[in-house]
Amino acid sequence: MTNPPHHILPVYSPPEEVFVRGEGVWLTTDTGERYLDFIAGIAVNALGHAHPKLVGALTEQAGKLWHLSNMFRVAGQERLSDKYCVSSFAEVVFFTNSGTEAIEGLLKIARKYHSAGGQPERIDIIGFKGAFHGRSYGGINAAGNPNYVDGFGPPLPGFKHAEFNDLESVKALINPDTFAAILVEPVQGEGGVRAGTEEFIRGLRELCDAHGALLLFDEVQCGAGRTGKLWAHEWYGVTPDAMAVAKGVGGGFPLGAFMATREAARGMIVGTHGSTYGGNPLAMAVGEAAFDELSNPHFLERVRAMANHLGQSLEGLKDRHPELVLDVRGKGLLRGLKLSTAPKPIQAAARARKLLVGVAGDNVLRLAPPLIVDESHIAQAIDTLDAALNAIHAEAAA
Repeated sequence: MTNPPHHILPVYSPPEEVFVRGEGVWLTTDTGERYLDFIAGIAVNALGHAHPKLVGALTEQAGKLWHLSNMFRVAGQERLSDKYCVSSFAEVVFFTNSGTEAIEGLLKIARKYHSAGGQPERIDIIGFKGAFHGRSYGGINAAGNPNYVDGFGPPLPGFKHAEFNDLESVKALINPDTFAAILVEPVQGEGGVRAGTEEFIRGLRELCDAHGALLLFDEVQCGAGRTGKLWAHEWYGVTPDAMAVAKGVGGGFPLGAFMATREAARGMIVGTHGSTYGGNPLAMAVGEAAFDELSNPHFLERVRAMANHLGQSLEGLKDRHPELVLDVRGKGLLRGLKLSTAPKPIQAAARARKLLVGVAGDNVLRLAPPLIVDESHIAQAIDTLDAALNAIHAEAAA
């Protein structure tokens, strides 16, 4: 394929490669070329490509039942929601098809909570600059990125934006009469792979408690074992009132959820929310198989070991390229290289050498490999990035 299809809405600009097969950490093109995948569908393929347990679960369920809608009980929903709640702070779960839908659920929970408590005027949700909460109308307003909001009409009311890792900027935005919730990614993905500090995340919990507001975590990208804990907030010793998850929880199959305490979800009664496809039997079968793998303590221990190895290797890369690599960011196997230049050329140089990586805001090259990576994969990725950085440096010097 040399030209993009003419009937696809041109909101993306993908490269020329066409991938037709995946196995583990590898992707193969229609011409037989093999690439090392260190972006994993943007942190989605947590168990790699074509994981046998996920393929088996999907295949078995496909021969039984695909769809019911939420008009009826779905046994898989009941099993998987129990597992989510046993593993977390949550007491109730609603399954969605994506992270964006899960975020919409969080926004509704926050405002309905106060409305049900007799304070419908409490609608203000404080988010953070650099955040990304999906591409829905609510999601782009919650994040407030001008690049995503501009041209889509007036801003929605009730959304404010503070500086990430800056508690004082949050306090300055609080109006006690209208303050509903704080929405935060414990580790920002699109905003530059920035991890929240312990003081910051704990401070947000204290602010919400002091004002009777809800703390909402967006773990769509940083959850599902990505940081070496099943849920990223476990590193901080802080629990939210509600949380959105997606991406890795389905291992590549479209699946998301929002989870909450019963108190936080007190306003979400029959008729307040719904989904035709959310929690369908296929998604539940794959989601349960993925959860069983991702929640295994031995698996998470190995993720932490590989994360430490990747972090040390990236620090070595920074030491070898101080003119290009300014900082190593992130947590677990969600990492970023803060660059002194735009990341796209380096991403392209890596892809030309058969390594797939991503980019993020603030001139960051993003790495989110499948959680099944081993030391040999990391070594190959680091060698490839080393060569790509050398090539970019040589071009700049020419």
